[in-house]
Amino acid sequence: MTKVLQCVSPIDGSVFAERPCLSQEDAMALAGRVRAAQKAWAARPMAERAELVMAGVAALGAMNDDVVTELAHMMGRPVRYGGEFRGVEERAGYMAKIAEEALADIDVGEDDTFKRYIKRLPLGVVLVVAPWNYPYMTAINTVAPALIAGNTVLLKHATQTLLVGERMAAAFHRAGVPEDVFANIFVDHDTTSALIANRAVDFVNFTGSVEGGRQMERAAAGTFVGVATELGGKDPGYVMEDADLDAAVDTLIDGAMFNSGQCCCGIERIYVHETLFDAFVEKSVGIVSGYVLGNPLENATTLGPMAHARFAKEVRDQTDEAIAAGATPLIKTFEADDGGAYLSPQILVDVDHSMRVMRDESFGPVVGIMKVKDDEEALQLMNDSQFGLTASLWTKDMDRAAKLGERIETGTVFMNRADYLDPSLCWTGCKDTGRGGGLSVIGYHNLTRPKSFHLKKKTG
Repeated sequence: MTKVLQCVSPIDGSVFAERPCLSQEDAMALAGRVRAAQKAWAARPMAERAELVMAGVAALGAMNDDVVTELAHMMGRPVRYGGEFRGVEERAGYMAKIAEEALADIDVGEDDTFKRYIKRLPLGVVLVVAPWNYPYMTAINTVAPALIAGNTVLLKHATQTLLVGERMAAAFHRAGVPEDVFANIFVDHDTTSALIANRAVDFVNFTGSVEGGRQMERAAAGTFVGVATELGGKDPGYVMEDADLDAAVDTLIDGAMFNSGQCCCGIERIYVHETLFDAFVEKSVGIVSGYVLGNPLENATTLGPMAHARFAKEVRDQTDEAIAAGATPLIKTFEADDGGAYLSPQILVDVDHSMRVMRDESFGPVVGIMKVKDDEEALQLMNDSQFGLTASLWTKDMDRAAKLGERIETGTVFMNRADYLDPSLCWTGCKDTGRGGGLSVIGYHNLTRPKSFHLKKKTG
């Protein structure tokens, strides 16, 4: 019997979309066609590949009105926020811009006897396993540079955003990218593992849960197929005594609550210097109390449902456990909170690191705020985590932020900013957040392999 993937809409619990899974045999055949297409694609001039990728991005942008509504149905983001096209275009455009320089030969030296250089060659077939929370932007992080570098791509998207991979592939095909160069694939977890274990692909980029990352690495064990992972996060914000208080509150609370808190680099815990703590908390409560929880298809809604009721349950469980252990909730339950996917935002004080809400990934609209006395206490708390994706520091002193940032165990350090991905910087993490790096020059290096040339001109 053919397995069917179903996207259940968080708006009303109905099945919004469904697609049949490919059998393992059919999936292997598709991967074979994608592999067969790779050499001809890599033989095209890089500028032509980049132009086709950007044409695909433009074709995707032309679908944006439909995309925005689909995202609301599939994962609950309010339509008022307009989708992800600006971020997709920014990231793909930057990677196209730097491609020639990033992938240029490394000239080691030439004299009368030798010419030596290092080339960067595509890996072959890249499998992108993308998440549902920012489904287009997370996918384009790898899809664009992989194709520009001369790889072919298989895209497997999360079931919660079932139509995203199909839309992306259709847009790129419409723009002239051959169907076997960029293929969307509907498969279950077992078939995904089989593709990796049987070396039907040459590299895997996975964004998702820690356990999902472990499954990818287990599937690749002994195959020498490379696996890059961006997994969980528990990103901290630290507000120092000299911070711009209003800017810090606005940015950190938005970073904690936007997209119903379902952001890879969202702010999940905040540490505030004792001199600013009361004012920070008061302003934060004022902002969050003004949110409108409701149907994401309505323009008045500022906070939609979480993508699935089971995700909301985890946030409720963490919050309830913290309150039972002594935390104080500051936000009253919203009228639209239905005990399911529609979840009230929450700010907690009187929290500590014995509580799961300050240790485990919440991935929802809840944030704990703690008072600290100095940088050393804040550093100890920020590093007291199994995760390490980003940290956000708020101060007027750049040297202070830089020095403190060097000691924080994380992939990115922000100063006076949060919850943003700059495509010129490597997107990476440490500890249980995973390994590897996307975007920037380093993103190209991770999607290619070096090949050295040592050419002797004279044999006599």
